[in-house]
Amino acid sequence: MDATVTLGQQGRLVIPAEVRAALGLVPGDAVHLHVEGQRVVIERQRDAVAELRSFVSSLPRGRSLVDELLAERRLAAAAGE
Repeated sequence: MDATVTLGQQGRLVIPAEVRAALGLVPGDAVHLHVEGQRVVIERQRDAVAELRSFVSSLPRGRSLVDELLAERRLAAAAGE
């Protein structure tokens, strides 16, 4: 489904009714926006949260992403990057 909308004076976009219906959006729903390259992706916030929960639950218990990131940064710093 494609739709073209115009950016309003205050930076607002109106999501067309058919797009809202396809996504199951109703007034008051929160949506999540993120940029991918030159695109803005809009998704239902509950879907974004569910995706994040799924990712986190797939990680092994006791695995620390912070510790992994710090170790990677230390290696990069030691290599002079």
